[in-house]
Amino acid sequence: MAAQFGRRLRRGATTTAVAAAAVAALSASQAPAAPQSDTAAGDQAAAGATPSGDSAATGNSPYHTDLPPLNTPNKPGASVNLPVTGSAEAGIPASVLAAYKRAEQELAATDAACRLPWQLLAAIGKVESGQARGGKVDANGTTLSPILGPALNGQGFALIKDTDGGAYDGDSTHDRAVGPMQFIPSTWATWGQDGNGDGRKDPNNIHDAALAAGRYLCAGTRDLSVAADLDRAVLSYNHSTEYLRTVRSWFDYYKRGTHEVPDGTGVLPADTGGGTTSPFPTPTPTTGTPGGGTSPSPTPSPSKPGGGKSPSPGTSTPPTTKPPTTKPPTPTPAPTPSETFGSLEDAGTGTLTATAGEAFGERVTVRAKNKLGKPLARTSVTFAVVGATDARFADGKSTVTLRTGADGTVTAPVLTAGEKTGVFKVTAVAGTTKPRALSWTANVTARVADTIALTGDKALTAAPGAEFTDRVEVRTTYKGTGVADTAVTATMITDVVTPAENDKGPYFEDAAGDPVRTLNLTTGADGVLELPEIYADDTEGTYTLRLTTASGATVTVELKVEAAPAA
Repeated sequence: MAAQFGRRLRRGATTTAVAAAAVAALSASQAPAAPQSDTAAGDQAAAGATPSGDSAATGNSPYHTDLPPLNTPNKPGASVNLPVTGSAEAGIPASVLAAYKRAEQELAATDAACRLPWQLLAAIGKVESGQARGGKVDANGTTLSPILGPALNGQGFALIKDTDGGAYDGDSTHDRAVGPMQFIPSTWATWGQDGNGDGRKDPNNIHDAALAAGRYLCAGTRDLSVAADLDRAVLSYNHSTEYLRTVRSWFDYYKRGTHEVPDGTGVLPADTGGGTTSPFPTPTPTTGTPGGGTSPSPTPSPSKPGGGKSPSPGTSTPPTTKPPTTKPPTPTPAPTPSETFGSLEDAGTGTLTATAGEAFGERVTVRAKNKLGKPLARTSVTFAVVGATDARFADGKSTVTLRTGADGTVTAPVLTAGEKTGVFKVTAVAGTTKPRALSWTANVTARVADTIALTGDKALTAAPGAEFTDRVEVRTTYKGTGVADTAVTATMITDVVTPAENDKGPYFEDAAGDPVRTLNLTTGADGVLELPEIYADDTEGTYTLRLTTASGATVTVELKVEAAPAA
C-alpha cells in the first residue's frame, strides 16, 4: 500500500489557532484576502465541520497547511540577495513546472476565455502534494510511488464509498484522493486527461493531473482573471475558506517569482500547526503490495520551523537533527533585448469578409518583434474568434496557438464562416508578462441567390376565362444551395425584349379579388416558392411570365390561353 498522509484539517480550538495563524501570516506577507465561500459547504469546512465531499475534486481531503515565507521572492535574476528559505520555497521541480505550463498552454488554445494561470496550478499542487513530494517523478512525470489521501470513511473526513473498485487508490471500501493533484476516483473518471500523450489517463502522472485540474478549474464560463471566479474555482476543489486562503497565499507568492529546480529536490512541506503529524511522510519502499509493486512506509517528516520534527503515525520521534543548509541556486541570467518579446503588429491582413458557409478569402497575419524592433522567431501567438458567431478555424476551433517563424511572422489558419451573419472580432495575443493584443473586424454576409429555376417542366395552359390548373413553382439557389427568404418579383410581361407589364392576358388576384399582373413574393425554406393561382381572361394567345431576384437572376414561363378542342 502506498504511503498515506495524516489528517490535516483540525477541529475546535486547534482549528481556530491555525486559522488565526494563517490570517496573521497572510496579512504579514500582504497576500490577498480570500472572500467567504458562497456555499454552505465552504462555511462548514472553515468552521471545522466535514462537508459532503463528493462534489469537490479532492473529496475535501486534508491538505498541507504550510504558508509561504514572509519574504516573497524576486523574479530570477532581479536580485542576488534572496533569502535562503524564500529562494528554496520558490523553486519548483522541473517536470512539475513543465506540466503546469503545458496545461496553461493547452487551456489557452482550447478555452482561452478561462485565462488559467499556471501559478494557480502550482499553488494547488503545493498544498495538495508538496509539488508531487518535491518532484519525485520519473522521466514521464509519473510519481515514483502513489500519493494517497486517507480513507474517506466519514471519521473526521467526508464519507465517500468506493467508486473505482480500488483501481486507482487500492481501497475497495472507501475512496481516497490520488496523485499529485489529489483527485478522488469518481472525479477523475469525469475529468481525467491524457496530458503527456501516452494514451493513458493516470492521476499519478503530473502531466495528466495538471491538465485535468486546469479543465476542472475552468468548468463552465469561469474567467480566472476575475477574482470571484478564481475563488469559486478553488472552493470547488476543496470546500474550505481555510483552503482558499492557503492556495491564494501560494498563488500570490508564485506570481512574484519562481525558478526551476531538479526533480526530487523540491522543498517538502512541514506542518505549521504544531503538535500534529506531518501530512506527507517520506516513503520508504517495501515489498508485498498487490500486483508486485512496492509500498512505501512512513518515515519522519522534514524538519518543522524551530528545528523540531513531526512524527508520522505509529512511529517514534527520532532524535533532533540539524537541517541541511540549502544553497540558493544560481540566478538565471535575464534574457537579452534581442530575445525578449517587445511588440506585435499586423503583417498585411486584408478585409475579412465571407458569405455564410464559405471560407474567408483573407487570413490574419501578424509579426512579433523583440525589444530592439527586430523580428522575433518562436513567439507563441494565440488567435481567437470573439463574439456571437459560429465562424471557426480548422477542426472547429475558436482559438489556436501558433509560433512565429524565422521572419517573426505567423498566419492564422483558414477561417470559415458559419450560418450566423453579422460582425465579430478576430484577435491575436502574444506575450506573457506584458501581453500585446490586436483585433480585426470580420463580417459574414447572407447568401444571395445567383440562380432561379423552375422545379417542373409541365406545359401551363388554361381555357379563356378559366384558371390554370397547374401552379408555377421555382427555387432560388446560391452555388447550388437553396436560399430562403429571397425576394422574387413575378410580372406578366409583353415580351422578353421589351419586358413591359402586359395589360391583358393571364393575371393574379389581389386580396380584394381584383386582377393584378405584378406580385412581390419571398421564397420559403430551401429557396422554394410556389406562386398563387393564375387566371386567364377571354383573350386567347401565348403569354410570358417573368420571375426576377434582387441579384438579377431571371427565369421566364410560357402561359397559353386556348379554347378546349371541340368534342
